[in-house]
Amino acid sequence: MPRMPSLFISHGAPNIVLSDLPARHFLARLAHALPEKPKTIIVVSAHFEHAGVAVVTDPAPGMIYDFGGFEPELYRMVYRAPGSPDVAERALTLLAEAGLEPARIDKRGYDHGTWNPLILAFPQADIPVVQVSVDPSRDARHHFAIGRALAPLADEGVLILGSGHVTHNLRGFFMRGRDAGFDAMIDKASAEFVAWVAAKIQAGDVDALLERAAPFARENHPEAEHFMPFFAALGAAGEGAAGLRLHHSLQAGFFAYDHYAFGVKAAA
Repeated sequence: MPRMPSLFISHGAPNIVLSDLPARHFLARLAHALPEKPKTIIVVSAHFEHAGVAVVTDPAPGMIYDFGGFEPELYRMVYRAPGSPDVAERALTLLAEAGLEPARIDKRGYDHGTWNPLILAFPQADIPVVQVSVDPSRDARHHFAIGRALAPLADEGVLILGSGHVTHNLRGFFMRGRDAGFDAMIDKASAEFVAWVAAKIQAGDVDALLERAAPFARENHPEAEHFMPFFAALGAAGEGAAGLRLHHSLQAGFFAYDHYAFGVKAAA
């Protein structure tokens, strides 16, 4: 069995599933980037916040429509994939062995950081899914350690997927077009940040990424939760694993949709 790469995806707004965006079309082809069909998917979601780290053991998660003001049909969508208590327990054990003191969450539905990308990438909903949290109060190294702890699961056919966004300046998104100077600033901030991340991945400079030394980091992530799944996916690839940017596109000229695979040699 080939080792499963880990992935980081920029999941977009909830209505990405209805949108004619390049990122949406890429997510619909995401399964083709994998060496084989995953046995289970672990999603580290930016929309699941918990102190430290938590794992959902729910065997039959429902739906969480954690958004408002979007198209009515979104609130009727259901992703029926089962949970996997066995893999969740294995994840809890690995996290505990790494000293991370994980919490067990018995009941929790799929938030849109989980079901939005999966309903595009795996529409059959026949792969069990386990959700793992982020903690916005903790740093990149904490989330990297979560991924590193879960890394052995990749040898067992488990896809570890970090679901967040490579840029997440919502104020900039909603302010777009009101001031030309502001627009130019956020365009520059997004372009330099995204290019820096891509360059560090290409160079294998994990330390620079973990130090979050990127230009315009605060402008692109006024709050950190949407970038933390990136570090979990990076950690899950294991020591020295190569990274590859699979997709890059923009919405509104600056809101970046970057998708990365780590451990891509195994996926070749």
